[in-house]
Amino acid sequence: MATRSSLATGIGRVLIAVYGVLALAATGRSVVQIIEKFSFAPFAYTLSAVAAVVYIVAMIALIAPGRFWYRVACVTIVFEMTGVLVIGTLSLIDRQLFPDDTIWSYYGLGYAFAPLVLPAAGLWWLRKHHRTAGATTETTPSAVTAGE
Repeated sequence: MATRSSLATGIGRVLIAVYGVLALAATGRSVVQIIEKFSFAPFAYTLSAVAAVVYIVAMIALIAPGRFWYRVACVTIVFEMTGVLVIGTLSLIDRQLFPDDTIWSYYGLGYAFAPLVLPAAGLWWLRKHHRTAGATTETTPSAVTAGE
């Protein structure tokens, strides 16, 4: 029988915990911003909600075993890194585009640059464990017929 993915061990647990904290922070921030003052900065507040979804999906993908979730984690974390870099740069260049901050504004300055460091650490962790991530908790039909 195959074993669970090792992504949720060691430093992976720290990454999952940080993703959880940022998921809560981004969700709370976006809900308050959207409810109280959406018309002031709709683009920025929508990006805060997108960031919340990204953090939630990344956290789940790092926890769940299997090749599918490994791929989801890769795509999500690459999207996150792209978002942090693009939004961070745009927030420096065009203040009118961002009359209020998002979690990714100024590369995550309001969150001690955790939004900038986290995807780099996540991608490093995924790269380090790319061979063990294919393990699942289920026995595949091909493994049964092959006598494994």
